[in-house]
Amino acid sequence: MASPTETKTLTAACHCRNVHFTITIPRANLPLDIHLCHCSLCRYTHGTFCTFHANLPEGVEPEFIAPSSMSNLTPYTHPQGHSIGYFCSTCGCNIGDRDSVWVISSAIFDANRDDAVWKINEHIFASSAPSGDLARLLPRVGGHQLHVSHDPDSIPSKEQVSASDAENDVLRAECHCGGVSFDIARPSKEFTEDPANSDWVPPGEEQKWRAVIEVCDDCRLVNGANLAGWVFVPTDHMSPRPGDDLVLGTSKTYQSSEGVLRSFCGRCGATVFYGCVDRPHILDVSVGILRAPEGVMATTWAFWIMANIGREDGRRYDAEFTKALIEGVDHWVGKNGQTTVDKVEN
Repeated sequence: MASPTETKTLTAACHCRNVHFTITIPRANLPLDIHLCHCSLCRYTHGTFCTFHANLPEGVEPEFIAPSSMSNLTPYTHPQGHSIGYFCSTCGCNIGDRDSVWVISSAIFDANRDDAVWKINEHIFASSAPSGDLARLLPRVGGHQLHVSHDPDSIPSKEQVSASDAENDVLRAECHCGGVSFDIARPSKEFTEDPANSDWVPPGEEQKWRAVIEVCDDCRLVNGANLAGWVFVPTDHMSPRPGDDLVLGTSKTYQSSEGVLRSFCGRCGATVFYGCVDRPHILDVSVGILRAPEGVMATTWAFWIMANIGREDGRRYDAEFTKALIEGVDHWVGKNGQTTVDKVEN
């Protein structure tokens, strides 16, 4: 048993490193339990399938490494919320929530990662995402069965899809604060008949867009979650149509690497777009802002695969989680008659 005075110091940083801090945890409190929260608030403020959060022990707070400080974070709160969410003002990485204690994003701790420090334990608010998608894909990690809580959303979200959206057969994408909002149309006949577009519309599924689940380091450190989900959509199938700068409404942009531009809501922090110079008119739309009535994976709109790109990043960062995710996705896509082959490079 660890002595009450023994501690472990962990280091965290976002992608741009403007947010850089340590936390010092009493070893008696380790491992820290990670819960995957599927509530609508977390999905719509992060733009992800769910959040990967761990409650810090009482009295433990981030200790910022200069020149980083709390001033580099944007706070977000709303009338129904009990805590304040924080994200990097530059790259949009979600850091965590602060109430009586900090609830921290575990995915940003990488510099001195120690598997013995963290333990993915449960899915919470799994029924908030109507079909419980990720909870079904990831029932266990490293042979450990994850507990699944089906408590209703503590903060009910507004209606997932409006009557006009359903009538017009469009998919609404919207962050939590509503500052970024747009509609996605189904693939047009003209688009699907062009052989050059075969990467974006799967054969035999001409009413769906291709979509990927990936575990690369860049996405993890930009959105603050262990995995990212992207749906590939041409800009001329979005309304309003984003420009080359990817700016819509309250969004901000961040260049994560040469030729790659990402966007996030500057007010609530949700990841929105990934764009690259190699395919300027095809954008990746972040899955967590989709408002499909069937669930976060929008299965009547998206054809999912597990991306090959970034798998080694995932294995290096968390081998057990990545193995469990790949197995879960491969089983799911096979069961649904899909393919696991990834032809698209992000």
